[in-house]
Amino acid sequence: MVDISHFKSRLTKRRGELAKMIATYEQRLDDPKPNDSEDRATASEGDEVMEAQVEAEYAEIKAIDAALSRIDNDVYGICLSCEGPISDERLEAVLHATLCRRCMETA
Repeated sequence: MVDISHFKSRLTKRRGELAKMIATYEQRLDDPKPNDSEDRATASEGDEVMEAQVEAEYAEIKAIDAALSRIDNDVYGICLSCEGPISDERLEAVLHATLCRRCMETA
């Protein structure tokens, strides 16, 4: 049996961590750029990496929000494919998992 309160707490905590990381990256992206062209090129490459990280973190927040919605609808921990249970071990590894291990391996 899935301990909903445990997973809801972990999901909420992770969402908060991601929001803080995004805010930090966005602040760094707004920092003034160096005047030197070589330094500006290096900074631009770093910005691209940070932008990709922000996109990944927004995607994870979206998945977490969907998981929290599944909790609200009493379907968290139920595989979207076979409607069987998703193991606690899988949910611990991927808090926002939508598929059980068997369905994930065949997808």
